Amino acid sequence: MAGAAKGVPTMYPTVLYDDARAAIRTLTEGFGFTEEAVYEGENGSVLHAELSCGNGRVMLGSKGGEGVFARAMAGAGPAGVYVVVERVDEHCARAREFGVEILMEPTDQDYGSRDYMARDAEGNVWSFGTYAPGSAG
Repeated sequence: MAGAAKGVPTMYPTVLYDDARAAIRTLTEGFGFTEEAVYEGENGSVLHAELSCGNGRVMLGSKGGEGVFARAMAGAGPAGVYVVVERVDEHCARAREFGVEILMEPTDQDYGSRDYMARDAEGNVWSFGTYAPGSAG
């Protein structure tokens, strides 16, 4: 792809939250993401945030903003995001300890992955597993 540096993701899931600050806490403290950037509006809303996990990033912000994206996402339902992690059981234990709702315990899949699934406080489904799409030769 033009302009894409090797190893730099070319896709970034973007999720809007009623309480973006709480979402950032869940993603960092519960799921182990790293806060890379947070830009706030004058009213304290999160205009844009970037959190990383491995070489991937998710972008998020507060619902109710202005602009084409905010209008397009106004009625959007929950999103589903898959994240590759190495130690699924430890990752799940951390999320559970933080209070995240676990939808599926760590499970070995027929296709060789070990996965678990969780739901954040606003209904978004986060799946974590060892399967890395596109990594097989």
